[in-house]
Amino acid sequence: MKHALLIVDVQNDFVEGGSLAVAGGRDLAARLAEAVSANRDSASPRFDAIVTTQDWHISPGDHFSEDPDYVDSWPVHCVAESAGAEIVPPLAEALRSHGVTIAAKKGRYDAAYSGFEGVTESGLPLADALRAAGIARLTVAGIATDYCVRASALDAAREGFTTTLWREMCVGINPEKIERTLHEELPNAGVSIL
Repeated sequence: MKHALLIVDVQNDFVEGGSLAVAGGRDLAARLAEAVSANRDSASPRFDAIVTTQDWHISPGDHFSEDPDYVDSWPVHCVAESAGAEIVPPLAEALRSHGVTIAAKKGRYDAAYSGFEGVTESGLPLADALRAAGIARLTVAGIATDYCVRASALDAAREGFTTTLWREMCVGINPEKIERTLHEELPNAGVSIL
């Protein structure tokens, strides 16, 4: 049973200095870079594959707003081909050195919180790409615990993957929503918390 690390949306616009920054995002990117490098350099790697998702907005409609409600609408972020949509260094360098098994981009024309709404460069939905690679177990990490990480973990479990959320490798926005996500919603959906 192959095990993959799914890194959700660790992008420049979601870390300090970005248009929709989440506190602790830059530190998280550095810690994830260390984990990816350690996996590459290990004689017995923890993960068989590294998978990434990225918001990649072209024209997401009402998802962008000049007067966002921060529930359904947000400031402009992660516009396709922009610097803000790129994966944060040093994680980007670690991923290049390790090699990313699957990369999915999501939200071209809609909000798309879950990585499972994304597709690979060849147009394959993320769940199908994971199955084609023989992946059955996922450990989910990234930004933001209470939004895209949450949605990705829930969809991973719904898709039948054995799913674990790596709590220390996530950062989020709303402390109350994070606690509800970690202690109620994800466990009730069959997602383990590491």
